[in-house]
Amino acid sequence: MRLVIFDMDDVLLHYDVAARQQAIAELAGLSLADVARLIWEDGIEDAADAGKLDADAYLAALSAALRVPFGRPEWARTRGLAMTLFPQVVDLALRVARRTPIALLTNNGHIMKEHFDLLVPGLREVFGPAMHVAAEFNTKKPDPDIYRRLAALYGAAPQEAVMIDDKQVNIDGARAAGLHAHRFTDAAGLERFLAGLSLI
Repeated sequence: MRLVIFDMDDVLLHYDVAARQQAIAELAGLSLADVARLIWEDGIEDAADAGKLDADAYLAALSAALRVPFGRPEWARTRGLAMTLFPQVVDLALRVARRTPIALLTNNGHIMKEHFDLLVPGLREVFGPAMHVAAEFNTKKPDPDIYRRLAALYGAAPQEAVMIDDKQVNIDGARAAGLHAHRFTDAAGLERFLAGLSLI
């Protein structure tokens, strides 16, 4: 293997989307159901993740949908409170990095790319510059093309790369692209998988 790719949300950290939605709802004076509908169900998050909205356009869309000003400080605060690192998984990534290049690929928009250093400085220490959002590729997981393009960026053929993700649909996309893949459920299972490929 020449590259091991880690998903971020619910692999390297716990992402509490309900807590994020509740914080946005309180800021906007809306119900949690309203926020879920206006931002998630109406496609703003998906559009940003797939690179159809740059950071400024995304924030403008949020402000318009919520009918309150919603800028970078509000986004960072509501996103950050929903993220808690999994130390055991971060440690496994460090162990892999001693032998094999690693990268991070998350279905997020350009605004997350801007805020990695603020929100997850501990991951920056592990991954360095190899932290990527799907929006950079103008598509998102599980599109097989995103996995091939990321592997190529690091000089790896698809069959020389591994994807670790918590969603089966993303695992299926990675395998369709020719990558090895592991569906993350817990650190112990991931450790066994990595050891089986002599990555730790």
